[in-house]
Amino acid sequence: MIADRFADYTRSLSYTRLPTAAVHEVKRRILDSMGCAFGAWNAPPCRIARRLAQSVNVANGATLWGTKHKTLPDLAAFANGSLVRYLDFNDTYLSKEPAHPSDNLAAVLAAGETAHASGKQVIEALALAYEVQCRLCDAAALRPRGWDHVTYGPFSSALASAKVLNLSRAQTVQAVNLAGVANVALRQTRVGDLSMWKACAFSNATRNGLFAAMLAQQGMTGPSPIFEGEKGFMKLVSGPLDLPLFGGEKGGHFMILDTYIKHYPVEYHAQTAVASALVVREELIKAEGRQGLASITEVEIGSYDVAIEIIGRDPEKWHPRTRETADHSFPYAVAVALLDGTVTLQSFGPKRLNDAALQALMQKVRVVEQEEFKGWYPQAMPTRVSVRTAMGKEYVKQVDFPLGHPRNPMSDREVEEKFRTLATGKLDRAQAGKVIDLVWKLDRLKDIGSLMPLLKVTRRG
Repeated sequence: MIADRFADYTRSLSYTRLPTAAVHEVKRRILDSMGCAFGAWNAPPCRIARRLAQSVNVANGATLWGTKHKTLPDLAAFANGSLVRYLDFNDTYLSKEPAHPSDNLAAVLAAGETAHASGKQVIEALALAYEVQCRLCDAAALRPRGWDHVTYGPFSSALASAKVLNLSRAQTVQAVNLAGVANVALRQTRVGDLSMWKACAFSNATRNGLFAAMLAQQGMTGPSPIFEGEKGFMKLVSGPLDLPLFGGEKGGHFMILDTYIKHYPVEYHAQTAVASALVVREELIKAEGRQGLASITEVEIGSYDVAIEIIGRDPEKWHPRTRETADHSFPYAVAVALLDGTVTLQSFGPKRLNDAALQALMQKVRVVEQEEFKGWYPQAMPTRVSVRTAMGKEYVKQVDFPLGHPRNPMSDREVEEKFRTLATGKLDRAQAGKVIDLVWKLDRLKDIGSLMPLLKVTRRG
């Protein structure tokens, strides 16, 4: 049974079995995710989630990041998870089903804080979460069946929480059963005009995964077999799941090494589009001057089927009214890159969304599936941007591996700089430096709770 296999792997995985590269990558993802969280501090859905969590006080509970307030672990996982996810700037894994495996972080830290887990235990649990999430994404696509990718999240977060809470094998099996039975999410979250819920869908999944582990810890049981049963997960949700060897099993590699950090705050399929557009812009200005930007007559984005389905098909992508829709829009990401020469958090503010010149340029964008790109994804994410101007000139650039991809990784220095940039206005430089230093030394930390005071927001800008 899959639940038993998950439980056995969860119990057997230890820090000593993790290769040095995987441990280092876990630290990079914590730093990257924390930066994303500070960058989203004032976002409306994050304020709502934090306000709800602050209505419950638990003396020995889990900290709401950026505050001194402690609440129920599952509420902390929900509020903190929405911070990590809101900007769509945290890491990504793309396969039959896409995922943002760092979405599991909030549950791991909430559970770890209440259990007084060490840094090594947190590293174990996060490596496990990546392993489970990514292997499930490799096994079966949920999107064609109408389910959202976050449906795999309760399993990964329940197992990671079970690890850090030191659940028995029997309790871990029940955590999987409980996580799977009641947490199937609709794909409508990511269709058409996107709402605030996009930031909260996985934080809700991880809240439920942690809650399942907490219930199992108290002796609650769930329906079994959850995957193989007559009305189970495989029959009704995923279809057949064939899971290969996990990391550390007979030489199996760890999946966190195959995941990607984002360089730009856009949906991952748009990373190569932005990179291509920025090169095209530079070449256009060099040839025609800045006035050449105003003479653009046509923009073609050549990409592959999965990318087009997610960010280049719906009419709303040409008329985004929210940042959630704009950062999931091929036309918007490329148009703003061409006009501004950069794509930052400020690229998705209300003023920019409603800019007449940007709106006009988006209407000149067409998205075309490229026959030669078939079969490249998910090993590569090729996008070709072609721009034509009134002078009759054409500028073309194709990028296959964006910065942050395992084939084109960001350096530790670049990850640190991303964290500092996103934390600006929330942490002063010295405080940010202390967080960075502690994360790099996480495996020496005796109690993960000692990290929380360093996350206190000292500025409200």
